[in-house]
Amino acid sequence: MFRLIRSGVDYDYPPYRPPSEAQSLLLRITRGCPWNRCTFCSMYKDVRFEKRPLKEIIQDIETAYRIYGSQPRSIFIGDSNSLVLAPRLFEKILRELYRHFPSVERVTSYARARTLCDKSIDDLRLIREAGLTRLHIGLETGDPQLLKEIRKGATPEQMVKGAAKAKEAGFEVSLYVLAGVGGETGWRQHAEGTANVLNKVDPHFIRIRTYVPAPHTPLWDRIQEGSFELASPETVFRKQSRLIQRLEVSSQYLSDHISNYAPVYGKLPEDRAEMLRTIESALEILKNDSSYHDSLVNKRNLRRL
Repeated sequence: MFRLIRSGVDYDYPPYRPPSEAQSLLLRITRGCPWNRCTFCSMYKDVRFEKRPLKEIIQDIETAYRIYGSQPRSIFIGDSNSLVLAPRLFEKILRELYRHFPSVERVTSYARARTLCDKSIDDLRLIREAGLTRLHIGLETGDPQLLKEIRKGATPEQMVKGAAKAKEAGFEVSLYVLAGVGGETGWRQHAEGTANVLNKVDPHFIRIRTYVPAPHTPLWDRIQEGSFELASPETVFRKQSRLIQRLEVSSQYLSDHISNYAPVYGKLPEDRAEMLRTIESALEILKNDSSYHDSLVNKRNLRRL
């Protein structure tokens, strides 16, 4: 249980949120992850999934208002897949949020593509109209084989369908790509399959993360036994380059995470050339600077992301 208990304040808050939500008020309406089987992920392993009672959620909203007043301009709702809640219940929570924070400009949440596939467009529109504005969806890869290997629980077709339904309902859609999850040998299929899905969705945001091995996960075990070879920094850059070259989208491409190897940012398609130059420059430095190479390899030792 992740709770803030200080000076009479008892508040249950999400243990994880996207970097882009660093300044957001955090509100927890579920605990844990209802899927929780991805081979690369160590999040929520010690948290049993549950839906929080409405009474507790409202108490936290009231507590947050007492602490922050009307200051928050953005709110992130956790934990990992809030859309598993019944739409009418989610609507009640959002109405209560906006009643306390009428000036809030953005309310966001994680979501699974499979859950979005299972929701009707009317239910998604109900939640959007109640005030949930942006969804963060873990694509990781668009390659069907790699999706199976990492046990993501969705096919490329379901990834496309879920994200497209979210867009149709009016949400801003942020899709996450996990560079390096194809290992040293699977980077081409990773890049090309991912580009295929992204081109069909054309999300508002594409957010890149670089795979960092997490102990006590199935993919970590494969690394230790030698059946999975970590992608080198050069391979991660080649994968990114191949992906960017194949994208036919109007998305913002963001490397907004500490795990990433270079600041590759831009609006596609207009910034494509500059983004590719950033990658080529990094590859050139890697050829001639062993300390730069070592600094990137050391990012594999990151543990708290």
